[in-house]
Amino acid sequence: MPAEDPSARPSPDDFLQIIRQQQLGKLKIYLGPCPGVGKTFAMLNEGRRLKERGVDVVIGYVEPHERPETTAQIGDLEIVPPRLAQYHGITLREMDVEAIIARKPTVALVDELAHTNAPDSKNRKRYEDVEDLLRAGINVISTVNIQHLESLYNFVEEATGVKVKERVPDEVLKKADQIVNIDLPAEDLQERLQAGKIYPKERIEAALANFFTEKNLTSLREMTLSETANFLDRRQREKSPADLGTPGPGQVMVAISSLGPDPGRLLRKTARLASQLNAPWYAVYVRTPKESAVRIDAEAQRRVTDTLETAQKMGGLVFSMKGEDVAQALISFAREYGITHIVIGRPGPRKLKRLFKLTLHEKLLESLPDVDLVVV
Repeated sequence: MPAEDPSARPSPDDFLQIIRQQQLGKLKIYLGPCPGVGKTFAMLNEGRRLKERGVDVVIGYVEPHERPETTAQIGDLEIVPPRLAQYHGITLREMDVEAIIARKPTVALVDELAHTNAPDSKNRKRYEDVEDLLRAGINVISTVNIQHLESLYNFVEEATGVKVKERVPDEVLKKADQIVNIDLPAEDLQERLQAGKIYPKERIEAALANFFTEKNLTSLREMTLSETANFLDRRQREKSPADLGTPGPGQVMVAISSLGPDPGRLLRKTARLASQLNAPWYAVYVRTPKESAVRIDAEAQRRVTDTLETAQKMGGLVFSMKGEDVAQALISFAREYGITHIVIGRPGPRKLKRLFKLTLHEKLLESLPDVDLVVV
């Protein structure tokens, strides 16, 4: 009988990983196109139903926005008192993560996933607080609007003219166990706004003229429906036995440059494309001799580092490599990893001495005819 290969045996760490995965809390997210559709109402309503069935539920944080219908849904749900923080003479109410973990309920209701915490908080963002709760084995039901999704930042700005400051990495939604789309037609939303059910009366006119236009609301609804459909598609692929062990429809790569004008737009375009394809994506930076540590300025180095860190937060796999020729390095990577889609930035105007030389995207197209090239 052949001797057993020790390397084939599961290590104690493997089992520990399984135990930890089983101990992680589950995450459910109510996703909406904009404020006022009823996400917080639905979250609280579910919390009350769970409590009626004997589940230990607490409110970790809720923002009723002075809406009577929402406030009424709190009912007799237990509220973990918020932590009070001082900032520029103003008292801020923040979720008390440590108190919730000490209380250890079965389910915590946590509103506004994209919220930015007060400066003295342990975590900068509320979604990081939620991750702490999940690691502690506490199940979380939360809410977020579609415009806060990191990869949609440019799309939202182009569709609505609004630059969203508070954003949530796509990975947070991808890790959710359940996403529920809370939808409301644009006309109904505008009626709710005019009736004073979303904002105070003094803000209604400005909201109708700016963010709450029919065009904006329709665009945001379409984004929400698309994101929910992508989520359900990913879940179906994961659950379907026929798809197990079957490679996905593609692999996506984005080429990172130290000179690109808007690396964030490149990353968001790549993340959206990978999400639609249900495919992994790679952020690849090729450091040429011209960009060695002694020849590249500190600002350019910092930009590359920040871009690669952002790619990781958005769910991309980061590769930084050295190479004499950027195009050849990218071509080799694409062939080795079976890349089917490449995202690159649009090239600037050609200099006279390079007028008759192939551009990067021309070299990629010539050497990788079966790869789809997306120029942003």
